[in-house]
Amino acid sequence: MRTPVVAGNWKMNGSKASAAALLNDLKAGLTSSTAEVLICAPYPFLDQVANVLNGSGIKWGAQNASQHGSGAFTGEVSVSMLADFGCTHVILGHSERRALFSETDELVAEKFVATLEGGLTPILCLGESLQERDAGKTIEVVERQLMAVVEKAGIHSFSNAMLAYEPVWAIGTGLTATPDQAQEVHSVLRTKLAQLDVEVAGKLPILYGGSVKAANAAALFSCDDIDGGLIGGASLDANDFIAICQAAG
Repeated sequence: MRTPVVAGNWKMNGSKASAAALLNDLKAGLTSSTAEVLICAPYPFLDQVANVLNGSGIKWGAQNASQHGSGAFTGEVSVSMLADFGCTHVILGHSERRALFSETDELVAEKFVATLEGGLTPILCLGESLQERDAGKTIEVVERQLMAVVEKAGIHSFSNAMLAYEPVWAIGTGLTATPDQAQEVHSVLRTKLAQLDVEVAGKLPILYGGSVKAANAAALFSCDDIDGGLIGGASLDANDFIAICQAAG
C-alpha cells in the first residue's frame, strides 16, 4: 500500500511574513491528515521553513538542485547545501525548468543522480505540452523523459524517488486533466517501469500536478495509480492546501 503524498510547490512566491503565516496555519491545520505532506519553498526561505516545521511531521524540500557537488558555479545550490537545511526532497525537471531554463532530459537525469547521491529524494516531473497532446504524443513524451533518467540512474534508483505527472497545458491555466486522462498516463508510467522491476514500480509514488484544487482533489486521488499531488497555486492558500491534504488521506 502506497502512502499518499501531497507536495506544495511555492514556486517564486512569498515573503518572510507570508511564509510564517502560511507555515503556522499548516502546522495547526494538518494534525489529522494521514498523507505525507511536503513543502518545497524558494531557497531563501528554507531556514525559516526548517525552524517553523521542525518536529511538526511536515517535511520540506527545494524546487531544484545543481548536478554539481561544489565549485565555481555562481548562483547554483548543491544537494549537500539543501541537506544542511533539513531538506528531504527536491523537485527536478519541472516543466518551467525545462521550458524557461532549457533543462534537457540529460541534465535532469544528472541532477536526479546527484540528488540520490546526496541522500535526498528526487521528485521527477514529467509532462507534455498542449501541442504535444494534440499531436497524440503524450505517451511518447513522458516515456522519453522517464527513460532518460532510468538509463542514467538505473531502475532501482526509483526505490528512493517519486514521479510527478504534470501536463504542461494544465499548469497555471485553470485547466485540469480529467481523472481518467490523468490515470491513463499514471498507469502507462507505472507499467513502463514494471517491465523493468515490478516491485519498484508497485511501490513508487506517482503524483499528479496541474491545477489541483480542493474541489477536484478527491476525484483525482481516488484513481488507482494517482498517489497524491504536486500542488502549485493552491499550496499558497492554507485552507485550500489543507483540504487537498485531507482529500489524500
